[in-house]
Amino acid sequence: MKKIFVFLQLFALSAITYAQTSSCCSKSATGAFASLGNDEAFVNSHLPPLPFHYATVNGKMMNIKSPDGKDAQVFYVKNNDQNKTVIMFHEWWGLNDYIKREAETLAKELGVNVIAPDLYDGTVTTTAEEATRLMQGLKDERARAIISGCIDYCGAQSQLQTIGWCMGGGWSLQAALMAGNNAKGCVIYYGMPEKDKQKLSKLKCPVLGIFAKKDQYINPEIVNQFEEDMRSLDKKLTVYKFDADHAFANPSNPKYDKDATEQAHKKAIEFLKSNFKD
Repeated sequence: MKKIFVFLQLFALSAITYAQTSSCCSKSATGAFASLGNDEAFVNSHLPPLPFHYATVNGKMMNIKSPDGKDAQVFYVKNNDQNKTVIMFHEWWGLNDYIKREAETLAKELGVNVIAPDLYDGTVTTTAEEATRLMQGLKDERARAIISGCIDYCGAQSQLQTIGWCMGGGWSLQAALMAGNNAKGCVIYYGMPEKDKQKLSKLKCPVLGIFAKKDQYINPEIVNQFEEDMRSLDKKLTVYKFDADHAFANPSNPKYDKDATEQAHKKAIEFLKSNFKD
């Protein structure tokens, strides 16, 4: 009888552990993307980024408060004290110089503020193995606390739009959901869409989705389902699908597609400009 009792205890513990793991990956869009790190082919498909160093001009690293009581690090580009801000999300490599350059470029093109939160709290990597560890180690609660800190820092009257690539594409959509009525637009570059229609029903802004036809992970089936879900909820979604591979817009990626990147960037700028109101 004692052996049976111990066995039942172990079985229950295993079931709880499995349920927690399964819940992370099946109910959370960000968890679903993180689970791709268990796929060796997915990890190996991310070639090491090419070396790059960028000397920032207008932006600066700074700390802001987050609701979990910890400081959050962000790269912030201030532009004429306007009450319009784009929240920019990095890829799984971390808040590197490519993101800082993109933040300064976007701020100049749009004439607005850009805030790029560091979801890894100061860590940047160039290896897929380390990026996998960082992505899978990112706690949902901490990421949301950092994002909440960014939203609070921008102010209650701010017009907010979001943009992100790869892992950051998924967080771009999550941030737009978190921003509520302050959200004016969301750009997703080949990130994992939200699959929970109840959560999507609360979205208050239009979405621009930029995806790659050759992407084996955020694949056409996932994108098509996202389009169907948004359509059924009467949410505004515009999707462009480029004949390119995952992470095609990252110039540090050996699979970088210059033409597709330029076309996608033009679409993103037009979209963001159209959503900010004077």
